[in-house]
Amino acid sequence: MNDLVAKIKQSIPARNMAISMIFILLCLAPLFLSDFRINLLGKFVAYAILALGIDLIWGYTGILSLGHGVFFGLGAYCMAMYLKLEASAGKVPDFMSWSGQEVLPWFWKPFASAPFALAMAILIPSLLALIIGYLTFKNRIRGVYFSILTQALSIIFVVLFIGQQAYTGGTNGITNLKTIFGFSLASASTKLVLYYVAVLLLFAAYVFCKFIIVSRTGRVLVAIRDGENRIRFSGYNPTVYKVFVYVISAGLAGLAGAIFVPQVGIISPAGMGIVPSIEMVSWVAIGGRGTLTGAIIGAVLVNSLKSLVSESFPAVWSYFMGFAFIAVVIFMPLGLVGISRQIKKFLASRKTSAGVAKVVCEKDY
Repeated sequence: MNDLVAKIKQSIPARNMAISMIFILLCLAPLFLSDFRINLLGKFVAYAILALGIDLIWGYTGILSLGHGVFFGLGAYCMAMYLKLEASAGKVPDFMSWSGQEVLPWFWKPFASAPFALAMAILIPSLLALIIGYLTFKNRIRGVYFSILTQALSIIFVVLFIGQQAYTGGTNGITNLKTIFGFSLASASTKLVLYYVAVLLLFAAYVFCKFIIVSRTGRVLVAIRDGENRIRFSGYNPTVYKVFVYVISAGLAGLAGAIFVPQVGIISPAGMGIVPSIEMVSWVAIGGRGTLTGAIIGAVLVNSLKSLVSESFPAVWSYFMGFAFIAVVIFMPLGLVGISRQIKKFLASRKTSAGVAKVVCEKDY
């Protein structure tokens, strides 16, 4: 028992050291990277917020969602609507005029307010997750069936947003975003501020997720992952906890979409599809599911490598990412964060084997 307590005390500072180093490096990055690279890194930081939400529901609760691109896209569209109205100076956006829409739709008008748009970027994905989660988890739909259902959700929303071109911009999405709060999105100073806002939101999201994980709710979520029936027989209602974590995960995805749009300047239905949703899950798998630090590392590192490889080898970067994912799943099931754990386990087994062999030799002697 004392050895277990000692190990826990040793691991906590190490984990705090790792996450502290990550945020220090993110804060110091503008000193070493160009404006273009900082803008890319800001996008990856937004992805890290999304990865934290996926890790909550998949890594800690064991629910594999392959439709988080929908929640990310909804949050991004909410923010893009505000930015588009600001760029249009309150007039009907250009893509609406091209589609014959002469009057601004009633549901677009409230998005002229930035606080409303930011609130909706979190609330709309959360509300959608609440409805879907309640209907599915209450009926005990789980495992591969839930994953397929979330994939169907992605298809539905992609088709819906493409079909409503007069209101969503269709296949092209919402583009030509120029300013935010009156500041030019093309300005280097604006991009730098947006980057630090993204880092601040990532830190807040990490602290929030950490609070959930170390609480009793977090322990119940892990118990659901390890044995849902046992937690049900213990007197808990898994549906409540699963809906809760699904809503939180969707809200984080919406927040990530909201900070993603002003840094990239575009959002289209393609970002809500199945392929992006699967990529989002791969970030967590490669970084290390069930570890918040791994989710952040996976999102930033995988997308950084994706950007670098696609610049040098545009024709093969997708194959590279696929092989990388397969290699991690086969040889590093605990992800990059779990490498040290695997090495320690291997060394401990070697030490135990050597000790047993020594004892056997001494007895034989």
